[in-house]
Amino acid sequence: MSALLRCTILGCGSSGGVPRLGGHWGDCDPTNPKNRRRRCSLLIERITDAGTTRVLIDTTPDLHPQLLDAGIGELDAVAWTHAHADHVHGIDDLRQIVFNMQKRLPVWADPVTQDSLVTRFGYAFAQPAGSLYPPILDLNTIDGPFEVEGAGGAIRLIPFRVSHGPTEALGFRVAGLAYLPDVVEIPPESWPVLEGLDMWVVDALRRKPHPTHAHLALTLSWIDRVKPARAIITNMHLDLDYATLTEELPEGVIPAFDGLSFDLDG
Repeated sequence: MSALLRCTILGCGSSGGVPRLGGHWGDCDPTNPKNRRRRCSLLIERITDAGTTRVLIDTTPDLHPQLLDAGIGELDAVAWTHAHADHVHGIDDLRQIVFNMQKRLPVWADPVTQDSLVTRFGYAFAQPAGSLYPPILDLNTIDGPFEVEGAGGAIRLIPFRVSHGPTEALGFRVAGLAYLPDVVEIPPESWPVLEGLDMWVVDALRRKPHPTHAHLALTLSWIDRVKPARAIITNMHLDLDYATLTEELPEGVIPAFDGLSFDLDG
């Protein structure tokens, strides 16, 4: 049974989005809708004749409009890269997904992210005393590769660890795709996971170096090293205008925009 892997970038903006509150666009042209960026998230769908399996990477504060725009009302799992607010604070919007499916949703996180999620959103995982609302999420530990089952067959995710400044974060390899939205340094043990990529979606926050994110020149040096067939830069700040980037990026590398979708072999 042939399978198609459809990937949709639900958001590609930095932690405050673009524009920032107050209408701050920086160098981004406000007349170009591709410069309006929600926080970083990726939808992965494995599509076969039998059906579709859906995995969401990260639950941003923009999750409600992101899923509405993508036409998504059901998921088979969520996986988190790390516990920063711009990647997890939309977690409560999963409640409607659970209502739609009438069953708890499997979610995946490493132990550090799990501890943070349970501390901040404990009601989502266990019913508080006296509460009328049941938990909505089944928490699973990321300690190596794992599979998400669904109508379209299994999606296998291979996590790999990277530095995100003083904290660590995860990237995910799925078939020929690697997704790495928050990174400033890739440790030696993670480079092999990036071999033979058809598509790499990778952090490039801004033009100047940053203590917790890769800047554009650093990301382009990584892309030159890995040599994926194609690459997309994400997690973009106010100084990265879409049209300007499109003109200056090397062949095979493009800037993301919200709603950008691409297909790979599944």
